[in-house]
Amino acid sequence: MDIPGLPARKAALRLLDAVLHRGETLDQAAHGALQGLRSGPDKALARALAGEALRWLTDLDALIDSATRQILPPDAKPRSVLRLMLAGWLRLETPPHAVIATALPLLSGGPRRLAHGVFAALVRRQVALPALPSLPPAVAERWGARAGAIAAGLADLPPLDLTLRDRATTAEWAERLGGQSLLPGHLRLPRGTAVENLAGYGEGAWWVQDLAASLPARLLGAGQGRRVLDLCAAPGGKTLQLAAAGWQVTALDTSAKRLERMRANLDRVGLTADLVTADALVWEPDAPFDAVLLDAPCTATGTCRRHPDVIHRIGPRQIAELAELQGRLLDRAARWVRPGGSLVYATCSLEPAESEEQAARVSLAPDPIRAEDLPQGLSPTAQGWLRTDPGMLPEAGGLDGFFVARWRA
Repeated sequence: MDIPGLPARKAALRLLDAVLHRGETLDQAAHGALQGLRSGPDKALARALAGEALRWLTDLDALIDSATRQILPPDAKPRSVLRLMLAGWLRLETPPHAVIATALPLLSGGPRRLAHGVFAALVRRQVALPALPSLPPAVAERWGARAGAIAAGLADLPPLDLTLRDRATTAEWAERLGGQSLLPGHLRLPRGTAVENLAGYGEGAWWVQDLAASLPARLLGAGQGRRVLDLCAAPGGKTLQLAAAGWQVTALDTSAKRLERMRANLDRVGLTADLVTADALVWEPDAPFDAVLLDAPCTATGTCRRHPDVIHRIGPRQIAELAELQGRLLDRAARWVRPGGSLVYATCSLEPAESEEQAARVSLAPDPIRAEDLPQGLSPTAQGWLRTDPGMLPEAGGLDGFFVARWRA
């Protein structure tokens, strides 16, 4: 029997399995997990169910455990199905009878009766989720005193941020699109906005880029024709920023495919850059640059409000491996800055090993970030670095977690 909504639940279950048991990102898992879903709404529902289950996983598991005599193993299929059932009911506001009709067919026999009994018991108790998601204990310990504030930023999906090609048009585009600007060249729109349908997309007036992700390139200022190296440049938002600010940009990345997409974006917005497919650990420039921007590969835990899978996929091993890579890249980047030039290091990570600990080992002269360089509500650290997290700027809709430091050669 064809049950409406069942294919989306099957896909959501595959997404959960890929993230929690195989360590894949939601984006990586989506290609295989969503195959067979014909409609856009079904694909959106599958991703929403899996995303909310991951965002609230610790709290959903606590509810499940409160209604079972024996604790279900973490990888038990009934637990995963119950996570999706509760996410559908408590987060997506699906009526309980519809949840039961579309989720129980994912199980058979005893597991089906178990899931039905647990869900029914929780409905009778009229359970509710806490106001804010709970972090897994190991993650909360890693993030320390910031954990509570970060969790506060995870409760809802983030808004849509745009970076404008021409900062002078900020007021014009804010009026045309009905958005909020937190600093010149930035525009914020409500989440759920269809990007391709927005005015200005076809003419290349802007590109999508989280507010925090736009700050590292801003810290290099106007290019005035000077040469800048954007290391690990894909997907390309910072390259577009630098080119729009008048820099002569060399954008280097290991992925030719991602650089092809960057080229398409450059063409769309009418900007130019020299794209180089190479490994930064072996590539050598012909001459030093006036500035180098290293947005290093990282665990991306700072993007947890839009990618809640990172909360459950990332642990000490991945952090240590990437920190070692970041140190090697930072050493090379520092050598490629001409005397008097600037180096900016950034990661979208909340982990000190990938951020503050990396910056502390750089021997160049610090060029402290100033409060006037930042949106209102953000301040540099005592060391002159920038640390953002998803709990900041809550009244404006928050921002991703980033670390940024700047030096002068």
